[in-house]
Amino acid sequence: MNDESREKRRQGHFLRWLPRYALLACLALVVVSLGVAITPARPPEPVQPPFSDRARASALAETARLLDAGSHLGTAGNDRSAGVRADAAGSALGRTVTLLTTQAQALLAPGEKPPGTPGAAPAESGQATPTPATSPASPAPSGAGPSTAGPSTAAPSTAGPPNTGPSTAGPSNTGPSAAAPATASAAPLPSTAAGLVTALAHSGRQRLADAAMADGGMARLLAAVGTAQLLQASALAAATGTAAPAADVPAPQLTGTCPSTSAGSGEGATGTASPSAPAFTATPDGADGSETPGASAATSSAATVGTALAAVARTEAQTIYGYQVALPRLDGDAAKSAAGQLAHHDALLRSAESLSVLNCSAVPPREAGFTLSHSFLASPAAGLGNLEASALPVYGDLVALSGGETRQWAIAALFDAGKRTVLWGADPGPLPGLDRAALPPRPAG
Repeated sequence: MNDESREKRRQGHFLRWLPRYALLACLALVVVSLGVAITPARPPEPVQPPFSDRARASALAETARLLDAGSHLGTAGNDRSAGVRADAAGSALGRTVTLLTTQAQALLAPGEKPPGTPGAAPAESGQATPTPATSPASPAPSGAGPSTAGPSTAAPSTAGPPNTGPSTAGPSNTGPSAAAPATASAAPLPSTAAGLVTALAHSGRQRLADAAMADGGMARLLAAVGTAQLLQASALAAATGTAAPAADVPAPQLTGTCPSTSAGSGEGATGTASPSAPAFTATPDGADGSETPGASAATSSAATVGTALAAVARTEAQTIYGYQVALPRLDGDAAKSAAGQLAHHDALLRSAESLSVLNCSAVPPREAGFTLSHSFLASPAAGLGNLEASALPVYGDLVALSGGETRQWAIAALFDAGKRTVLWGADPGPLPGLDRAALPPRPAG
């Protein structure tokens, strides 16, 4: 009886305390759930933008900074303390400001406001930061296939005449930096003409280095910006009497062989333009009314590095023909310069044919002759300038569609073509390598 009584008492005790136990359990669950809800979740790490986007933003910030410096120097007028000469610097600075304004407009992303305007996002200046897996010999995937070799230090096959500067290595000896980019306000604005020349040249070289690594369409835009800035730095130095910057863009030594068919076509893969790049197409203008030297490869949906190289080879063949026709009609220094340029174009044609083989593409047959206009025969120097200018979009196509050492070679050839365009008195424009009809409107004044 005693055992039964004790058992009944224990059961009664448990039944009396059961609601309390349930209440305590519910309270514990509420406390635990509130703690989970109140504890903030770890914020996701910010996703780093693609290299092409960072390179474009860096180019835009640096171009806007140079534009600000040029505008301030332009208002200095005859202020000799700023290193500005009254006779030639005014017009040279005006051309620099116009060029930088056009470039800044072209570098804007859709819907983006220019730096310095209300509501504009803070831009970054300096060098873009590539991803660890990226290297100068291996650009972003949308350019082309893998390269067979990186840039080296000699290019005897593409060495130009003495007055153009031989090319011997990659686009720049300053590749993209792994350091974090600085803000646009980190460095003071150039306050003298010499400082602006140096800053222009540095920015141009950095844009060319970034072009070797960016996606296809953005690579073409960056190469155009860099080429124009280097050319304008030389022009501004000559107009202001300051020291001219080093303005040669070396090209790689062409090495390697065509991969086997089973391994693919190497750099012959179809290139695609970067979605972050402004929508530009490159359609070559006619050379002084003569036959257009090669259709723009980038305007075809089937454009590949092979078709771009074929267009380059045909352009060089026509340019060689133009120099052969012009040479007997020139004299003095012009004839001497034309003879050197003719030898340089022979080397460029051989290099384009070699690159076609390296990229497993058919080498186009050389044509016996081309049609030249009467104006070319009447003014051969101007005609040569137009021929050189008409080659710029063709090399721009190759920059966009190629990768690796082929792109490095195309960037160097684009810059050399811009130099020769200036040499013969023609205007390469603010974005050499892009169709002028697609450029932003020319700033007023």
